[in-house]
Amino acid sequence: MRWCCAVKASLRASFIAVAFLLVTLPLMPVQWVLNATSHKFSRLLPHAYHRLVCRLIGLTVVVEGPVPQGPVLLAANHTSWLDIILFSSVLPVSFIAKSEVGTWPFFSALARLQNCVFVDRKRRQKTSLTRNEIAERLKARDCLVLFPEGTSSDGTQVLPFKSAFFGGVEGLNIPVIPVAIAYEVTPEIRPFYAWYGDMELLPHLWGALKRGPLTVKLRFHAGLTVADRKDMARDAEAIIRASLVEMLHVQAKIR
Repeated sequence: MRWCCAVKASLRASFIAVAFLLVTLPLMPVQWVLNATSHKFSRLLPHAYHRLVCRLIGLTVVVEGPVPQGPVLLAANHTSWLDIILFSSVLPVSFIAKSEVGTWPFFSALARLQNCVFVDRKRRQKTSLTRNEIAERLKARDCLVLFPEGTSSDGTQVLPFKSAFFGGVEGLNIPVIPVAIAYEVTPEIRPFYAWYGDMELLPHLWGALKRGPLTVKLRFHAGLTVADRKDMARDAEAIIRASLVEMLHVQAKIR
């Protein structure tokens, strides 16, 4: 019986992987052209694409709170590479990603096609340049997603927020929207979806595809317009931490 289940899980993961490539590879040059020509659909295609990816892998996204419109900086806790798919399926966004992502084979190409802002957290002299880039993108009415923890966790806690890149909204009168992400999984299978620590990406991705359908909640909160970046980081962290505790508590009671 276990052997049969293992074979079914591997077949499922293989089907998803093949279908993902069949959908993704033809769309990559299309997105490149849309970006190069500044076409209005350059923001909409990744959104539609990730909605399709959600259906393909069996990912159900439950949204709580009003989804923001217009230029905004979304600040969220970070649990997994799946967070990218989640946010992109809900609204057209680009991500503020660590510079290492720009070196990953294949995935770096996807990140660039979605117009990610790459940041080097290890070189402080580049922080001001990155803040300026974030500000320019927001002035261009982009919706950017920031993971202020600077890394991912197991999804049961919120790590301390770093405030540096909140500076991109200073003086712009553009809100910061705290967003809490909660994975509806039991403790024993959480490591199959939460990607953190020294977990390798490809084996973790394969294991997640083998596990089957998953439900994740995104809770959007009211916008913050505090002028100081440190105050914004502190307030966003407190809101998301309290929200995550509540969401996980409700899940535990349901189980």
